[in-house]
Amino acid sequence: MSGSYSSRRFRRGRRKGSAGVEQRNMTSRDQKKAVLHEKLQLLRSVTNSSAVRRLVTVETLEKGFLINVFSDKNCPGLLVSVLQAFQELGLDVLDATISSADSFRLEAIGGEAFIRLCFFWQPQNESVDAQMVRQVVVQAIKKCTGS
Repeated sequence: MSGSYSSRRFRRGRRKGSAGVEQRNMTSRDQKKAVLHEKLQLLRSVTNSSAVRRLVTVETLEKGFLINVFSDKNCPGLLVSVLQAFQELGLDVLDATISSADSFRLEAIGGEAFIRLCFFWQPQNESVDAQMVRQVVVQAIKKCTGS
């Protein structure tokens, strides 16, 4: 994949009844993030900070995680690196919004990957928690950006 990408959506199956609640929560979160981003910009302008900014938040959902990634520096292979991190944790990307022009932004819903054992489905990795997801994604970003 080369070039720049802006706002692509990937979707896979979603449970009935949860879409409206998740959409309202994401809208509220987006508003809070915008306010925090403005405050951070003001603080950076006062302190003349030029460090690469990275923000990774992970929220636990009923059957998976809501993962938000922001880096003000995009680099080749960052999306692939983050998706490989999800794969290492046994998470399937169920829904994602990605923007990667100059900066990188990803909002994804990662659900547990299931494997079929005989006649029933079982989670591939039952011991994954939000903190572990965050740590692995941060490491993937650091590996790609070199910092």
